[in-house]
Amino acid sequence: MDSKTRQRIERFIAPYRVDDGRKFRLKHIDPADTGGLQSEAKADAATMLADSVAWLAEEQEKLYAQDKWAVLLIFQAMDAAGKDGTIKHVMTGVNPQGCHVTSFKAPTSMELDHDYLWRSIVALPERGRIGIHNRSWYEEVLVAKVHPEILARQKLPAGAVGKQIWKERYEDISAFERYLSRNGVAIRKFFLHVSKSEQKQRFLERIDDPAKNWKFAAGDVAERQHWDAYMEAYESMIRATSTPEAPWFVVPADNKWYTRLVVALAISDLMEGLDLQFPRLAAEQRETLKIARAQLMAESGKGR
Repeated sequence: MDSKTRQRIERFIAPYRVDDGRKFRLKHIDPADTGGLQSEAKADAATMLADSVAWLAEEQEKLYAQDKWAVLLIFQAMDAAGKDGTIKHVMTGVNPQGCHVTSFKAPTSMELDHDYLWRSIVALPERGRIGIHNRSWYEEVLVAKVHPEILARQKLPAGAVGKQIWKERYEDISAFERYLSRNGVAIRKFFLHVSKSEQKQRFLERIDDPAKNWKFAAGDVAERQHWDAYMEAYESMIRATSTPEAPWFVVPADNKWYTRLVVALAISDLMEGLDLQFPRLAAEQRETLKIARAQLMAESGKGR
């Protein structure tokens, strides 16, 4: 990646990256922000996105071949913020064999018989692969915080649910992400920040367009009644769990084309920082290749 490309990436991702959440305030990020790009520049953004997608595909092949790093991408958002579409457009060129998406819904009875990290842990990517978590362990400090009755279904001992439970969960999650980072799992976390008014318009589109009816659930409107509580939960979560090794990106999500561009560039920045390379063969291995080549060239034309 040349210096000009690096500068372009930094321009678009720096305003949304949170390494240290102590000074972070959600109100400082405008959901409608487009980084100075006007609507007529959407074509330029589409070109940048296509370039990033193509570059990611090349880097993913190196990631797979090198077999040293795993990449974990976490997506959190309010309903209709565009997580599915972002994942689809950004990862469209990546080899499916090296990428796995896990979408987390309400916990099953089996999952409730384990600690809250368990179901995410078993879905972690192995070395050489990209794992995408559509929702994650952060649900346990978001929806569980907004709806405390959820804790009652988690079969926790009485002493485990105290006044400090959210602080304790922030600490446990951050410690676990630090552990993953120290063991070769590169983490990036994305909160797609959609406005309440834009969510309303997208819900109406899902209701009015028969082709989108399947995307709508009545419970989505009910959750809008808790909007302020969710925004407080997201802000607290980001402030408490943003670290240099596992930063949050608070990505404006009112304009899908810009959301996808920022996410693609942030992932490109991550992959560039891993210094991925195809493995170099030792002298003995290269000699084996020479012998194999000579054997193949010495074969007769039979069997073609």
